[in-house]
Amino acid sequence: MALNKQTQAIRIQADKTGEKEHSTPVFLTSSFTFETAEDMRAAFADENDDNIYSRYSNPTVDEFVKKMCMLEGAEAGFATASGMAAVFNSIFALLKAGDHLICCSSVFGSTYALATKFLPRYGIECTLVSANAHDEWEAAVKPNTKMIYLETPTNPQLEILDLEWAGDFCKRHQLIFNVDNCFASPILQNPIEFGADIVSHSATKWIDGQGRVLGGVVVGRADLIHDIYMFCRNTGPSMSPFNAWVLTKSLETLDVRMERHCKNALAIASYFENHEKISWLKYPFLPSHPEYAIAKKQMRAGGGILCFELKGGIESGRKFLDALQLLSMTPNLGDTRSIASHPASTTHSKLSESERLSVGITPGLIRISAGLEHVQDVINDIEQALTSC
Repeated sequence: MALNKQTQAIRIQADKTGEKEHSTPVFLTSSFTFETAEDMRAAFADENDDNIYSRYSNPTVDEFVKKMCMLEGAEAGFATASGMAAVFNSIFALLKAGDHLICCSSVFGSTYALATKFLPRYGIECTLVSANAHDEWEAAVKPNTKMIYLETPTNPQLEILDLEWAGDFCKRHQLIFNVDNCFASPILQNPIEFGADIVSHSATKWIDGQGRVLGGVVVGRADLIHDIYMFCRNTGPSMSPFNAWVLTKSLETLDVRMERHCKNALAIASYFENHEKISWLKYPFLPSHPEYAIAKKQMRAGGGILCFELKGGIESGRKFLDALQLLSMTPNLGDTRSIASHPASTTHSKLSESERLSVGITPGLIRISAGLEHVQDVINDIEQALTSC
């Protein structure tokens, strides 16, 4: 019987233990045993063999990966200890000294640091380009260019990059197309449908959805994932079985959670779009968003994040955050609890002021992650906090 993705996210399970368990089991073991010396030899000879050592593979982790591959439409995947481990390995496992990466300048702060500060140490050249300046992307291509890397929606400015255009661009230049799909989640957007070769997630965010565990995952083309797997197998950024168990259970509710996150975010954005204390507000599914048409083309809903610029700059930003009574102040996102953060002083604080301004991270920029509370309570808290600005 053919099942849709939402059902498969609930019903795909790890190997059974023989106890007829209904809930997904967790395999908290560092290694696995063999009946004979020949069995062990054969297992190590097969690079893709399961159940040798949990740094290589683990049934609980494999269940999480299988679900993520199904949701993204990917051939294979590998789970990592954090989202940044997924991003790092999706790049370093596939590039070498002398290669060139084209990276969108509007990316998460740690990704920006990886591209600008760490890649050059290993002889990997990187060119940053503006999100939707297609002429810059074309001009950046060199004979040694091997990959492009982007987020959409971007963090925290919520720029929407045209995945269809990017897929065609990569085909024309024979480049690996690498996408961070964290902000959208696999429920709202599937970059592989537009030609992406590699898709990464910080599972810490919407996939966990309750601020409990760290995790990351990379999925995509089987040949590329094999290279990533072998790199990770030897460098050790693997996900713990317990975290994988938490995350695979979280996937069972991802669809219904994202529906509520999106509904709340749209209501909040619509309410505050023309507020007198706000210079501008962005949400992908508001018609006022500059890339609204692109967002509607490639996303099923607008996501759980909105951002806005306070007219009073950094001082107003501080007053706003200090006045909040319900929303949490934390540099995370994708939680059941609504969150307000100030990217310039948190997620992008390691960038210089000129670097922040170059990608639109202004002193008064506030990012809101809409939680699952009653939306009127969230609106009331934001509204009362704005009176202090």
